Amino acid sequence: MVDRRGRRRKFLIALGAGALLPCTSFAQQGKVWRVGFLAARSRSTAANPDLYYDAFVQEMRERGYMEGKNLVIEWRFADSDYERLPSLAAELVRLKVHVLVTHGTAATRALHRATSTIPIVSTSVADPVAGGFAASLARPGGNVTGTSAISIDATAKQFELLTTMLPKLARVAVLLNLGNPAGPSELKMVQDAAQRTGIKVVTIDARTPEGIERGFAAMLQARAEAVVVVNDAIFLGQWRKIGELSVRNRLPSMAPYREIAEILKGAKPGDLPFEQPTRFELVINRKTAKALGLSIPAELLLRADKLID
Repeated sequence: MVDRRGRRRKFLIALGAGALLPCTSFAQQGKVWRVGFLAARSRSTAANPDLYYDAFVQEMRERGYMEGKNLVIEWRFADSDYERLPSLAAELVRLKVHVLVTHGTAATRALHRATSTIPIVSTSVADPVAGGFAASLARPGGNVTGTSAISIDATAKQFELLTTMLPKLARVAVLLNLGNPAGPSELKMVQDAAQRTGIKVVTIDARTPEGIERGFAAMLQARAEAVVVVNDAIFLGQWRKIGELSVRNRLPSMAPYREIAEILKGAKPGDLPFEQPTRFELVINRKTAKALGLSIPAELLLRADKLID
């Protein structure tokens, strides 16, 4: 199951960045606006770099902000090393950018700790309120806004879909990064959903590409029958490896990947509500299912938004 927010996230991030800067009529008078973009993962290893980077630039361009004319984007990438985020965040703050843009809880926390004055637009923050970024979703009140990834219902739906596909499922591995600030809360959501379905959870903490490989070996040792991949920048950058390991180890998998604007115009981030996901997309890979020896129930085939053969 994957979130159908790819294009919408880019729109909201660009719209959010655009709302926090003055309107383009001011920019046309010679003002150059600087946006700091902090990414936890590597640009080169993302499943689809255009989804988050090139498309973001395009969305900004459509709102009147063009690189080389009235816009400078300072790109910083942590290459999936979360320990680099604080220094990269501090570097962007020192550059005195007008708006900071990022994705995920870890990078948002690094920026939030680095500045309380520069507006921050973020996507996929696990829980902005619990994370201390917002007083409430409707009225954040601080310098952070964007889209929230609170996904209790989605997590429960993942287990519902898994049990529909595998009625006898008794033990599922959960691949997550507990080094991510959102990791513990994500794990609790998974455990709560599993408890309601009577499924035993095997927790696999992976923080590096090598850790992912070791994690799959641990899944086999724990006799896991399927794997749920929790959203994390490291896993998004390693989506191909995770897919290959799932097939090689004959573990059906479910991941939140199908493979980031009202701020540049003078709005205050504390007045802009966090958006939450409202639509999700179910994508089923029939070729992979066949390789794993699985028969996909007709119920799931009818519910799927997309089938991959």
